[in-house]
Amino acid sequence: MSKKEDRVLRVGVLGCGPIAQAAHFESCTKARNATLHAICDVADDLRTRMAATHAPSRDFADYDAMLADPDLEAVIIATSDAFHVPAARRALEAGKHVLCEKPLALSVEDAESLRGVAAATGTILQVGHMKRFDAGLQAAKAFIDGPMGQMVALKAWYCDSTHRYPMTDAVQPLMVTSAKARKPAENPKADLARYYMLAHGSHLVDTARYFAGEIAAVDARLSMRAGMHCWFVDVEFASGTLGHLDLTVAVRMDWHEGFQIYGEHGSVLGKTYNPWYYRSSEVDIFHEAEGGSRRVLGADGHFYRRQLEGFADVVLHGAPMTGADLEDGIASVRAMVAIAQSVRSGRPVRLADVSGPV
Repeated sequence: MSKKEDRVLRVGVLGCGPIAQAAHFESCTKARNATLHAICDVADDLRTRMAATHAPSRDFADYDAMLADPDLEAVIIATSDAFHVPAARRALEAGKHVLCEKPLALSVEDAESLRGVAAATGTILQVGHMKRFDAGLQAAKAFIDGPMGQMVALKAWYCDSTHRYPMTDAVQPLMVTSAKARKPAENPKADLARYYMLAHGSHLVDTARYFAGEIAAVDARLSMRAGMHCWFVDVEFASGTLGHLDLTVAVRMDWHEGFQIYGEHGSVLGKTYNPWYYRSSEVDIFHEAEGGSRRVLGADGHFYRRQLEGFADVVLHGAPMTGADLEDGIASVRAMVAIAQSVRSGRPVRLADVSGPV
């Protein structure tokens, strides 16, 4: 890994659960421009074990105590979805920058409520859509924004697999749990359709927006058969690009995620792997003028670490935001709400008209 820079962002991680253990603790320790300054969790047994493993400078049982630490500069919110907005608000009000796991919020109104506090405090909020830091997707984005010319159509799919847990168990660290962990008042998995949309649909929606821009309207159908949830979503982008999204949980095959884009001067075909393999997407970029394709290797596939490094560059050096900002997070929530409303109504829904929860 790269040598630590002289000036590093001092980061605190809120929550010591699976996503922190699998992604964020390691990202802080490996990042060239950040360090794991603190961790926070109400579960003493879990926090103590994580502190012994990852060696933060400080650990806290109380979130407000961590936020009161004058040496703390930024917070990664790695809690259950229901806690994202209140935790982000408290951090922003304390003058700390925030990298919040996706989805940003569970409703349009909650997501939009963060606008005022971020503006008032001058703090940065980035949403953890880490796929924007996949080198394959970045190469596709550069082609789309440059020589490809006008985009005509985008198809994207995100299909979780029935085999994903044996595969991820083989590569992830052993997950440590605690009976004392704080849980949301409602079981997130009580409504599986909502849970899958928030957990997986948020990635699919953000990838579509990353490539094709703002979504104007959606026309969605949901099939629940044979123990599967399958959304087919026709998308109208503000640019006039036609779109189609496929979110299916869980397919009886290998992990199936990718995209296909047709453009004026070329096309892009991408295959994305299970994120816990830390393997960059295989993206073939066809340039019409050259009559051939190219593919970047993307040897550095640690999307979570690269995401944190991009966030730290924004905070420390005023670098351009390459991740998903607050407005991207709000737009993702709005799109998921629109998809849910379209499924219920059986009609197309314009994003400008939606409100309420996912």
